[in-house]
Amino acid sequence: MELSMISFTENGKRLSENIAKLLGKELEVLLYTKCEAGIKDAAHSNILFVKTSVGDWAKERMQEKNALLFIGACGIAVRAVAPFLTDKLHDVPVLVMDEKGKYIIPILSGHMGGANNLANHIAAKTGAEPVITTATDINKKFAVDLFAKRNNLSIANKDGIVRVSSKVLAGKEITISIETGHESTCEETGVQFVPYPPAGFVDIVVTSKDDVFDTSILLKPREYVIGIGCKKGKNVNEIDHFISQIINEMGISIMQIFALSSISQKRDEQGIIEWCRKEGIPFLTYTAEELQGVNGDFTESSFVKAQVGIGNVCERAAVKACGEDGKLIVPKIAENGMTIAIARREWKVCFDGK
Repeated sequence: MELSMISFTENGKRLSENIAKLLGKELEVLLYTKCEAGIKDAAHSNILFVKTSVGDWAKERMQEKNALLFIGACGIAVRAVAPFLTDKLHDVPVLVMDEKGKYIIPILSGHMGGANNLANHIAAKTGAEPVITTATDINKKFAVDLFAKRNNLSIANKDGIVRVSSKVLAGKEITISIETGHESTCEETGVQFVPYPPAGFVDIVVTSKDDVFDTSILLKPREYVIGIGCKKGKNVNEIDHFISQIINEMGISIMQIFALSSISQKRDEQGIIEWCRKEGIPFLTYTAEELQGVNGDFTESSFVKAQVGIGNVCERAAVKACGEDGKLIVPKIAENGMTIAIARREWKVCFDGK
């Protein structure tokens, strides 16, 4: 994720540069401003002057799936992003900071987008006070959407978030049933564990299976990794068509994909980057040496080895991104200068990030 900061005054510009320095290489930071002073004639300035409207700027950054930090009034941020909002599962994190750097406020996508965590992190670096307004956070209660994000679980029915959160905030105990073999030994206050499969109603069900349950919210593990290799210059439409074709044949939905992975030479492949941004899926890359160290029986190609130093990219990359115990379930499939393989990762549910 990239962080795009926009300022509106000279004080705001200086603050944005200071934040960028404090964050260092932890996050890729892009600086923008609507304040012309000292910008137009500075050919080597690291701050880009925004000639378009703030709304147009926000729209473009949101399409790129960047996190946004407005250094200025909350009203500016709200008006800029409002026309381009979708829902809480897909909106990018949006934050606001006053130009004196006293307060930082996450105003959009606090849990799923990570705006609350980002606000706390920037506050720790700058000395600002984070203003967190999410009810479950300020009451130190279990948040089902944050729980899902931390455990790489997709939310099948976002309307269930409100039902579960309302019950939690009312001080009522909630029930959860987790697919057998994936349970955590961790405990969570206010959460009662129910054996899987549940016989009756349960507030939360976590499963990779397609069974139907009486539940407020269904969470599905992101258990698949797609390994990909391609000729340089493949566009996003070609990549999307190929991936969609394969996962549809396998009965895998986009919400079950944990990551796309490849060799490090492909880290700047625009077609892949655009696809991952569009779908909100991480793109992981590994060196040839890292991929060579992956254990398994893989399809080897002397041509690929001559090009990148290793005989197979997609299969090895898929298994590598799974971590321990990943298993290749779809060997290499080639089409029109692209290759795909799919691996399944082991998953386990934990609480409190443990």
